Amino acid sequence: MSERKVLNKYYPPDFDPSKIPKLKLPKDRQYVVRLMAPFNMRCKTCGEYIYKGKKFNARKETVQNELYLGLPIFRFYIKCTRCLAEITFKTDPENTDYAMEHGATRNFQAEKLLEEDEKRQQREREEEELNNPMKVLENRTKDSKLEMEVLENLQELKELNQRQATVDFESMLQKYKDYEEEMKRREKEEDETEMKTMMELSQKRRCLEDSDSDEDIVRAPPKAATKSNPTDILSENPEIQRKKQKTESWERSVGKLSCKAQLAGLVVVKKPSEKQEAPISNGTSVGTPHLPGVGDVKKQEVSSSTPIAASTVAPMASSLSLLGAYSDSESD
Repeated sequence: MSERKVLNKYYPPDFDPSKIPKLKLPKDRQYVVRLMAPFNMRCKTCGEYIYKGKKFNARKETVQNELYLGLPIFRFYIKCTRCLAEITFKTDPENTDYAMEHGATRNFQAEKLLEEDEKRQQREREEEELNNPMKVLENRTKDSKLEMEVLENLQELKELNQRQATVDFESMLQKYKDYEEEMKRREKEEDETEMKTMMELSQKRRCLEDSDSDEDIVRAPPKAATKSNPTDILSENPEIQRKKQKTESWERSVGKLSCKAQLAGLVVVKKPSEKQEAPISNGTSVGTPHLPGVGDVKKQEVSSSTPIAASTVAPMASSLSLLGAYSDSESD
């Protein structure tokens, strides 16, 4: 089975590479490449910041007539993300870095220049020391003297700080802790006093309410409960017990019988006159008062105009009392 992705091409025996026509491309031909910003920069047109590592679709070309030790130098064209202004920078193989050309300014350029200046001075000094040994001794004495001056200045600064440092941080922290404890203690005391006052007020209110209720409501004295021995039932007569049971059952079914007349107050007994004489069988009259009989009772009149006297009202038996007496008979 043949290979799906063929990497080797077939060359016939009569293949001659000199016969292939060469493409005549311009030397400053540009290619589209994808790259990231090599350093932080700021656009000169709109002031937009472009940070290191931002990706761009850039155009790449080879710089003409510029080489470094036979290495070509490339130039890149990018556009600002805000105003689309063109920004160009190129490679710097001498310093292994990139150099800004136009369209933007490199941030932290001053720091880079300072580092380059220090490196240049160090290089020049080493070249002088290689050719002149007296220069090496002079440079060492200068370095030692500079180091001693720096140490003396540092010691003076320490002594000055110790003289001016009159604040004791430990005492200050201790004072702050004491102040916090005092504030907490005061708050606790205030809470306790407030609780005491509230309790006193509540007790006073309860006392006032209790005194008012005692004055208004007069409690009735408890009634002495009549205690009955359980053996009292055995000592009673069985006939009396039977009658009590009958009356209790009657009262539960019908009701309690009252011997008072309900309409006794409305009946007035007519008083007999003093001059009334009793009849005698021989036709003579005697001066003794006539006693009312059964027939006279039926002729009594009820008068609403005359006052009702309590002594003149005769008690009358009700029909329920008769029924109660009838129920007591043993014939049932």
